[in-house]
Amino acid sequence: MSYKERKNKRGFDETRPMEAKVGVIKRADGSAYFKIGNTWAYAAVYGPRNLHPKFLQDPSTGILRCHYNMMPFSGSGERVRPGGSRRSKEISMVTEKALLPVLSLEEFPNTVVDVFIEFPQTEAGSRCAGITAAAMALADAGLAMKDMIAAVSVGRVDDKLVVDLDYSEEAYEGGPVADIPVAVMPSSGKITLLQMDGLVKKEMLKDLLAKAKAACAKIYEVQKRALKEKYTRVDEE
Repeated sequence: MSYKERKNKRGFDETRPMEAKVGVIKRADGSAYFKIGNTWAYAAVYGPRNLHPKFLQDPSTGILRCHYNMMPFSGSGERVRPGGSRRSKEISMVTEKALLPVLSLEEFPNTVVDVFIEFPQTEAGSRCAGITAAAMALADAGLAMKDMIAAVSVGRVDDKLVVDLDYSEEAYEGGPVADIPVAVMPSSGKITLLQMDGLVKKEMLKDLLAKAKAACAKIYEVQKRALKEKYTRVDEE
């Protein structure tokens, strides 16, 4: 039996409903909120600021550090153990690598930019939501960026190619499943993150990357709207 219908009659190329806002954490240098379906990501940026201890400093450039954290009761399944884990460290690292290509930190040698990403609720796609929120928070902090970064998961559920897998699709047992997180620079179309859990054929992967870029273009519009709305509010005040 093939996979025939998604939850809430969602199209196979359609993301879950999205919301975004910037400037949501007052004492941060930049902050953002991004919600996609039942996955909520908050990102806060602090810096550039002096990096200590000094032996970690790089005299040629600033350093980006990302900190990914799911709150204990945020998951759809079992309670998340508080504190660092192998998974959170891995996602923190790939988040840094996804965001670095758009940043110009050479102007801030010996400094660090810290990005804290917190999830009060998750239901699949958390690393992509975190990257999307972090990119908006970096822009809100006023850091020079060559482009924005938008991210989404695409994949295979049985015989269907789908965009933005939810938890039920990731756990689907009626056929093969592949989950492919992708981060894209929307203006250039360059990919800054590509991971895969599962197996797909080469032709499927080409189609999925095209679907990811199309979905990221829509996410980019949501990001731009959130940034513009903040400055519209400031002008009105």
